[in-house]
Formats: sequence, structure tokens, C-alpha cells
Amino acid sequence: MGYKPFPQPSGNLSQAYTNPLGVILGPCTYCGFCEWFGCGNYSKASPQTTILPTLVRFPNFEARTQCEVLKINLDKSGKRATGVTYVDTSGNEWEQPADLVLLCAFQLFNVQLLLLSGIGKPYDPNSSEGVIGRNYSYQVTSSVDAYFDNKIFNPFIASGSIGMCIDEFNGDNFDHGPHGFVGGGYLGAVQTNGRPLQSTRVPKGTPRWGLEWKQAVAKNYLSSYQAVTHGGCCSYRDAYFDLDPTYTDRFGRKLMRITFDFHENELKMSQYLTDRLAEVVQKMGPRQFEKKPRTGPYDTVYQTTHTCGGAIMGTDPKSSALNRYLQSWDVPNLFVMGATAFPQNAGYNPTDTVGALAYWAADAIVNQYLKSPGPLVQA
Repeated sequence: MGYKPFPQPSGNLSQAYTNPLGVILGPCTYCGFCEWFGCGNYSKASPQTTILPTLVRFPNFEARTQCEVLKINLDKSGKRATGVTYVDTSGNEWEQPADLVLLCAFQLFNVQLLLLSGIGKPYDPNSSEGVIGRNYSYQVTSSVDAYFDNKIFNPFIASGSIGMCIDEFNGDNFDHGPHGFVGGGYLGAVQTNGRPLQSTRVPKGTPRWGLEWKQAVAKNYLSSYQAVTHGGCCSYRDAYFDLDPTYTDRFGRKLMRITFDFHENELKMSQYLTDRLAEVVQKMGPRQFEKKPRTGPYDTVYQTTHTCGGAIMGTDPKSSALNRYLQSWDVPNLFVMGATAFPQNAGYNPTDTVGALAYWAADAIVNQYLKSPGPLVQA
């Protein structure tokens, strides 16, 4: 078809390896439980595999597992963090003093902790004022499910490293003019999990339970395949986080509420990418295939864990929560890591950029902040 497919970038090892920190990593066995799971084989480049075994040997490092931070504590001025309050596995509440606080929770929980701690002005979608909770963005995925009579697949051989991608419809790689949307994404023949229940695809019209469903699962388990699209998502004024006025967690803290739906731009993009993917799948010669683009309204089923925004980085404290070093404009001894800082969501996963920003912030902390504590960028 004239495309230029390439292997999906992956953090899985093909052979045993000892990393620069001395951690011994094993070769990937394609276990089928790569996505969403830690790696018991030490084959996946995640922090608990590649870095934590070295850190725990340092005398000045301690990992307190199964604890949960309740809030970031501030002094009377509200301009300096004094530490955090957390709960341990026994339900005991502790205060951990600190001269420097790095907020490294998952993106959603970063924002929730900032809101619960009263750091930064909460975003108001009506006035567009405020910085905590704004610029939330998701990703836009879709799929084409194909069913074959003459091909056998092993759905349990699954890992990011066996994927192949087509990038001709991502970002500025193509002319958006005739299509009525901006952005884009990649097309992928990727298989990142072999979870038994989620891998049981059946053709449209099959009952959702009972004998006929079981027969369809048995017939199609080894002869079906799901190709996917993976697209970006713009931030919008009406997509944001705030604290829920009604619901609380087990500690009595307000849960975080997400207000979000896809806009016309994302729906047009999803339809276009899915149509292009279907053309590729049709070349594979399936018995039948089903296109599953995102549709609106409220077609916001779980797609990926790559959510972005809520406390974005920028040059103006009026429209951003963090400066270019991921330092809080309001509390200079607080740095916030992760995709929380992203003002938009691109067609690729944010992981590599999150890692790059973490290195960037760490370098600024060591070589600038610790030598002269205070704002690294003047507002």
C-alpha cells in the first residue's frame, strides 16, 4: 500500500542485560501480561525493575510501601511546603517533614493532591481563570476487529515489542486540509496483552453470554485479530478536573471529578484513522471485519492510562501551574512530575517525554535549586 511500517518502540529486553546501575534484567518471555502489570521476569524498563533495586541499597533512601499521602503541608504563608501527611498500612497518620517535596504520583492523583492541599488557584471553566484542573486531555483510540478462516494467531504471545506501526497519519505527517480536523495518530498491529477474558473477540451480533457465545469464542479465539489506531487529543475549555461536591474517599477527602467528552475534531480524526486502518486490514484477507471508531457523545470508555494535564507547565503563572522546570509557581520548594504538566496530548504515548522532563527537572534541582533555593524562573 506504499506505507513504511516500523517496529513499535519498546522497553522490553530480547536478551539478558545488566544495566549501568548493575541491575540484572532477564529476557522477555512474551507472557501475555505485560500491559498493566509489573514484570516478575525483570524484562521491562519500568522504575521498579531498573532503578529501585539500586536505590534501596543507599543509606539515605527509604521506600515506604502501601502508604498514601493525604496532603502536602504548607507553612502559614502558604508559599512553602513543610512536608506531607500520609497514612500507613495500619491506618496511622504520620507527618513527614521536608525541605523539598517532589510530587510523583500518577497524573490524576497529582492534580487531586494539589487541589486538596490548596496549592494553586482551581480552574473555573466559566471564567477560564485558575490553573489547577485545566487543560485535561485524554487519547483517542479505535480498532478494526478482523476474523479469518485461513490464519492462526496466538493471542497470548503479547508484548509491546512485537508491534508494527504506520506513522503516515500522525501529527504533521499528512495534509489535514481536506479532512476537517487537526492532529492525528498512528496505525498499529500491536498486541500488548493476552488477558483471557479481554482477548475473547466475537463477531458483531453474537449473544453476550450462553452457548452461542461460547461457541463463537472457541471458533474465533485463534483466528481473530484486533488492529488499532492511537491518536492525540486537544485540550478544551470544558474539559477539566475539580473536587467532587458529594463523594469522598475512605479518608473523607473529596474525590476528584473529571468533566470530559470528545469534541468534533477528535471524532472526525478517529473516523479518518479507522477508515485508513480498515483499508490495511482488508488487505489481510479476513472473512469479515468491523470498524470501531470513537463516536459521540459520551463514548469515553477506558482506552489508555495516558491522561494528561491538570497542572500544566508554561511561561505565565496566570495560565500555568508550573514553570519550565516543573516547579510550582506558588510553592517554589514543590516540583510536580509527570504528564500532569502536558498542555495537550499528542498522538504518541507520553512516557518518553515524561522521563525526559523528569531528568530535566532533576538536573535543575541539583545544579540550580539546591545551590540557591527559590524560584528558578521569575514570574
